[in-house]
Amino acid sequence: MTKLKIKSNESAQTFTIRKYVNGKFISKYRTLKCNKIEFEYLEMNTENDWKHFLYNSKNEYTIIK
Repeated sequence: MTKLKIKSNESAQTFTIRKYVNGKFISKYRTLKCNKIEFEYLEMNTENDWKHFLYNSKNEYTIIK
């Protein structure tokens, strides 16, 4: 089962997304810097929203690990 853990960084206006499969850490992603309005909007995302984001927004984040 895939699980995401998301942390926001208000000062950098980015989100760090950690992906776990069956409880084991698999990869880490970081969004590109957002403007204030977009950042506030993304703070309301559910886990499914973030899964959709990772699948459909390849140019809006970087793979950290």
